[in-house]
Amino acid sequence: MDRNELAHALMAKQGDVTRALRSASVTICGLGGLGSNVAMMLARSGVEHMRLIDSDIVDISNLHRQAYKASQIGMPKTAALRANISEVAPFAEVELYMARITRANVADLLQDTEMDTDIVVECLDGPEDKAMLCNFVLENTRAFLVAASGMAGDGSPNTIQTRKITDRFYLCGDGETDVQGTVLWGPRVMACAAHEAMAVMQILAGRN
Repeated sequence: MDRNELAHALMAKQGDVTRALRSASVTICGLGGLGSNVAMMLARSGVEHMRLIDSDIVDISNLHRQAYKASQIGMPKTAALRANISEVAPFAEVELYMARITRANVADLLQDTEMDTDIVVECLDGPEDKAMLCNFVLENTRAFLVAASGMAGDGSPNTIQTRKITDRFYLCGDGETDVQGTVLWGPRVMACAAHEAMAVMQILAGRN
């Protein structure tokens, strides 16, 4: 299999959006249940330029909802995810930043790079970290922002929706449940991740 063969196979199923996906650059902030699944979905769809940011290692408690393998327990999530991406998208170019995003380093992590970002996908855990990242992206970059709020619990995944907040800001989730103090059913988390990945694809397809 070569790059053009894979591109033709994707175009046969997805159409011309494949060209936009191949040339786009997406930054994924946080590689847990949301970010790891978003990354894998976008890689399978043909996004060839991704920047992955996370400071954690793979833990046994991650396996029910995150895109990692039991054999990767103890590995940095960044390295493990790049390895998994390479198995389904061997031509993807993936930048890794093993860091926790904070007010002190967010500018460096999002701006000091060889890869210009078209879309930032927010997949962090804490509400304060989420708000900080979203505010920075909207106030200091030209990138689109796809964020998530509310995907925990065991309720119906049909309550998860994608809302267009501004011309550059899309919010996915039910807007109610909080990851703290409740259960995390994997399919519901993955449903929200699918909303984020779909929002990225629609933006890149010009259907936003």
